[in-house]
Amino acid sequence: MTKSKKIVALAMCMLMVLSDVACGKKEADDSSLSISVEDVVIGDTAAEASSDGVKNFEIPEGMYLSEITGEPISEDIKDQRPIAVMVDNEKTALPHFGTAEADVVYEIMNSTKNDRITRLMCIVKDWGKIEQLGSIRSTRPTNILLAAEWDAVLCHDGGPAAHITAYFKNPWAQHFSGTFSRVKNGKPKEFTEYVCSGDMESNFSSMKKDPAYSTTYTEYRNEGSHFNFAPYGKEVDLTKVYDKTYPVTEIGLPFWHNTSTLKYNAETKEYEYYEYGARHEDAEDGEPLSFKNVFIQKCDFNQLDENGYLIYNCIAAGQPGWYVTNGVAKSITWVKDDATHLTRFYDDKGEEIQINTGKTYITLVPSDTWDSLTMK
Repeated sequence: MTKSKKIVALAMCMLMVLSDVACGKKEADDSSLSISVEDVVIGDTAAEASSDGVKNFEIPEGMYLSEITGEPISEDIKDQRPIAVMVDNEKTALPHFGTAEADVVYEIMNSTKNDRITRLMCIVKDWGKIEQLGSIRSTRPTNILLAAEWDAVLCHDGGPAAHITAYFKNPWAQHFSGTFSRVKNGKPKEFTEYVCSGDMESNFSSMKKDPAYSTTYTEYRNEGSHFNFAPYGKEVDLTKVYDKTYPVTEIGLPFWHNTSTLKYNAETKEYEYYEYGARHEDAEDGEPLSFKNVFIQKCDFNQLDENGYLIYNCIAAGQPGWYVTNGVAKSITWVKDDATHLTRFYDDKGEEIQINTGKTYITLVPSDTWDSLTMK
């Protein structure tokens, strides 16, 4: 048994009750969710839906299964480390460019002020294909800790120096700040910075001196896949794996400024992101920001000053959460035991949960508003 699983096992007894509690309720009341296992209709698996059968699931020549999405990508970038891009999520920053092409998107409360406005952090493996991504804003300590588990270079524009400087002194916290393109878009200057084509190559080239910034994975890389993916071409049906699951077609997150919501599209079998009352669509091609996998983590935080700056206690063990895919939710626990170690997600038996291949949305919901999370 791994160290992380031992930690989860010790916490499991206490958290078994939490796994039965519906979001938004302090006492177990499954009827409040208006869901039951019998109501779940899971579509055909990818193998059953494919007219060509399993041949479609052969990895194409010259490709490998991405450690971030579990899907085929070019072997040419197999050892290339990803970037983690801080994206402003204020309404003025919309529409976003390039976020729909991110492999993983974190949404995290950026400040306790302004109705708990959020900021996005986009994990991108194939950054050489970026044409325009952003707009870019400042970072917070939590993002530095989370980017580290991907061995990613954090791309941002500044931040509260009093709270981030010490973290950037760590060798695993490499970053580029304020070194990206400015795009004239008629908005105030703080909304005009983007990662544009060629920017990443220029940034890496400028950092050849000590400390060297490598475009390939460093000693802090976590080997293997970031998540426990199902075999390529197979579909995870949570209702067949677990006794207690819940059909979920809409998730309301307690980020009131953004009104962040995820809505299930039964045709694509993905959750589409909505905010400010509208579906998020990319400025480049109108593509919706959508995800195969959704992870919701309950997490304590500490406010750092009167400006509302904060840090999540994202290095923790046995904390509750939810995994949602294909219109179905399963209660989980999560563990992250070091800045550079992966966040792991476990079921109620202490086994690492298997997830579908594809893009993933991750959010850290503050523990003091966890009961305001809604799922229906």
